[in-house]
Amino acid sequence: MHDIADLERRGVVGVFLASEVFAEAARAQGAALGFPAPHVLVPHPVQDRTDAELREVAERVHPAVVAAVTAAPPGAAGDDRTRRSGG
Repeated sequence: MHDIADLERRGVVGVFLASEVFAEAARAQGAALGFPAPHVLVPHPVQDRTDAELREVAERVHPAVVAAVTAAPPGAAGDDRTRRSGG
């Protein structure tokens, strides 16, 4: 979380992926850092999934990752969900 907050402050767009069971901890850490980091949650557990299962999860969350990376940062002027990627 510290890394993504630092990168965002430097203008590098990012999003973090986390297992659903860590959602509240991630939100709390983001709040403590003063940074509501864009995130996408994936089903838990992750570590014991097969390659095929991980591909399936990745395909399911891909649209959410793209949306999070291209959305306006929280609190941006107008916060009209303009693209952060520049186009």
